[in-house]
Amino acid sequence: METECNRKRLEFHPLGQRKIVGRFDGGTISSDAGGLLLRECERATGIVRQFARCFTDHRDPEQIEHTAEELVAQRVYALALGYEDLIDHDALRHDPLLAALVGKLDPMGERRKRKADQGKALAGKSTLNRLELTREGASSSERYKKIEVNLAAVEGFLVEAFLQAWEVPPAEIVLDLDATDDPVHGDQEGRFFTGITTGTATCRCTSSAGSFSCARSCVRATLMRAKVPWKRCSGSWRRFGDAGRWRGSS
Repeated sequence: METECNRKRLEFHPLGQRKIVGRFDGGTISSDAGGLLLRECERATGIVRQFARCFTDHRDPEQIEHTAEELVAQRVYALALGYEDLIDHDALRHDPLLAALVGKLDPMGERRKRKADQGKALAGKSTLNRLELTREGASSSERYKKIEVNLAAVEGFLVEAFLQAWEVPPAEIVLDLDATDDPVHGDQEGRFFTGITTGTATCRCTSSAGSFSCARSCVRATLMRAKVPWKRCSGSWRRFGDAGRWRGSS
């Protein structure tokens, strides 16, 4: 005998004078409404759009439905909302709110070319995997991974995004570089032994300037090697001019 679930409303025990009611007529509902604030920030700053320019798309534009900018935006917004794994996107591709953040004019995916894709406005994990694993120097001759990232452009973008937050760039910037060891188990690539924790770990160098958090600059198999990427990125700071000064601390 099949269960009949035709109730439109469920009454729960009240909280004081407040009624607690369960209803099923809310339509499409999202628990990530805070993403709309991220969208407003993006419209004001264009940070994700600028970041997407660091990628070169070698795919045939006539054969794609998700531009490189949309793929980058989908991944960035999902990370900001707490969805770290690519596999999360097999469910998120159905989310019309995330599609709206990305800028999809068809957030329900009703007009997708392939019938199997209809109802899925966004890209799945496999498409995003190709974006993340495309090697630098890839070309249109690659079979799948054709969205190339320019790492030098990414480094330059991080500096530019930082400077855009200032109406007048400061004369001096102090970078605070910290190496944080994350304990690992097994034979992960990049692991090393640290005498501080007496265990194996990966070392992640992060940097901040004042209240601004800069991007992770390296993953090293040594505990304190932050000055290596710091010196490498120094050329990007010439935008300050000869009068500007900056120094690093570790």
